[in-house]
Formats: sequence, structure tokens, C-alpha cells
Amino acid sequence: MTVLINGEPSDGRLDVLDSAVIRGDGCFESIRVYDGEPFQAERHLARLERSAGMLDLSLPDLGEIAGWVRRVAGGHHRALVRVIVTRGSIVADGPRGRVIVLDHLFEPPTEPVRLLPVPAPWHPGGVEWRLAGAKTLSYAPNLSAYRAARASGFDDALLVSREGTLLEGTTFSVAWVAEGTLETPSLGLGILDSITRQLVIEDAIVVGLKVVEGEWGIDRLAEATEMIAMSTVREVQGVAVVGDREFPIGNVTALLQDRFAQRIGSAVSGQESIVMTPSQSTRR
Repeated sequence: MTVLINGEPSDGRLDVLDSAVIRGDGCFESIRVYDGEPFQAERHLARLERSAGMLDLSLPDLGEIAGWVRRVAGGHHRALVRVIVTRGSIVADGPRGRVIVLDHLFEPPTEPVRLLPVPAPWHPGGVEWRLAGAKTLSYAPNLSAYRAARASGFDDALLVSREGTLLEGTTFSVAWVAEGTLETPSLGLGILDSITRQLVIEDAIVVGLKVVEGEWGIDRLAEATEMIAMSTVREVQGVAVVGDREFPIGNVTALLQDRFAQRIGSAVSGQESIVMTPSQSTRR
């Protein structure tokens, strides 16, 4: 493992008085590395900047952080680079502000995921508040939902609002196919603006799929014929089960997985991918 703190090599130890340790006060990004290339690093760092702004955290120049990411990513065939921003020491005269960049290996999921719907009363679910959509370090409620799902024999949790609205997974976004349309919960619900979700929407539009972003209750999944989970780690993963409902890995899922694999191949080879803006999708 390579660890840089504010660009300087570190042994990986962090001050116990750091705001991330004491208060979970900070934000982060996780960037996949393919053949030494940080995938979609520009989008990830732009989102990091937005999250930091929402938390009133100052950042070094994004170009400098991008250089740190490349230093850590270099030489890896497959890895994950994490960029963590903290407020620094909670002691008034302690170090202020830290950007931690580190790499680690991991095992990406290979099988379709089985999800348990779990109520998420902590989620904004469409209520406006200052940190809605920020990628903060405070994931304890989501991980509690994950553990509850695992204890019930599922792989992970699908979060549902107080009103029964479909939201997102604990660390991933979701979409499904219903009536020939790719549907996905709206960012207006306060879900994370997933980079993988952005790319999937763009690819769906390119291949001629209608995309609708909106609000649906969990009963909507009774009309769905396919479902996917999307994240940096999962990429485009088929969903096999939600509660007691089963889903096949259908043609749309396979098509979007293939498009995503093409994007990765283009990034590794240095070729440009086809890009269209998510604004061409429909919101309801």
C-alpha cells in the first residue's frame, strides 16, 4: 500500500485527534484503476470538490490532487485509489486540513447481488438540507443497513425512504427496466450523484433507450423486468433478488455492461469514449 498525506509519503498512521477519527468530519472518493489508469478521475475529483464545498473544507488545486492519484495508481493492474479529505486535528493548534490518498487491492463482486429493502429514516429522501448528495465519511447508518441485510441472508441493502420511496443502495445506485424504459431514482431525492450512474445513463441514451429519473415506491419493482446496481466497485452489476422478487440478467443489463467495459477499454488505450450529457434523460 502507498499512502500520501498532503502529497507526502506516509506510513499510514493518522493522528487520533483527526476530525475523521473523532467526528467522521470529511469527504472522500474511490477511483478504480485499470492497467495503471485512474478511471474517470476528473469526474471523481470534481465531485470531491463539490462535497468539500458543502462541508466548508478547503482543498489544494485539483490538478495537484490528480497528480497524487496518478502517483499512487501507477503500476497497478487492478486496484482502488481512495482520496479522503479531513478537517485535520480537532485541537485548535493542531494541523489543519488533510488530503489522504491511498491504494489498496480488493475483490470486485462477480455474481448478481441479492438485496433486502431496508427503511432509511436518516436519508433526506427528497427533503432539502445542506449535505444532501455529499459523499461524506459518515456511512455508519448505511453500514448498519448492510449488516442487517447480511444477517437476513442477503448480500446488501436497498434503502427505502420513510414514505416507501426507492432511494439507493448502501454504497451504490440502482436502476431497473420497466415497460422498455430504464428508470432510476432522481438526484432530487438526495441520493449520491454516482459517476457510474452518470455513465450508464449516457450509454443508455446512446443506444436508444429511454431513461426516466423520478420517484417511485417499492411496488414499482413488481413491473420491472431487470435491475442493476451501479458503483465504482460494482461497475454495472446485475441484481438477482430484491426481497422476495427475482430478476433475470436480461438483454439491457448485458448491453450496459458491455458498453461500460468498452469505456474501460477506451480509457486504458487512451481513446475517447462516446459521451452524452445526462440532461437528455427525462425527469418526472
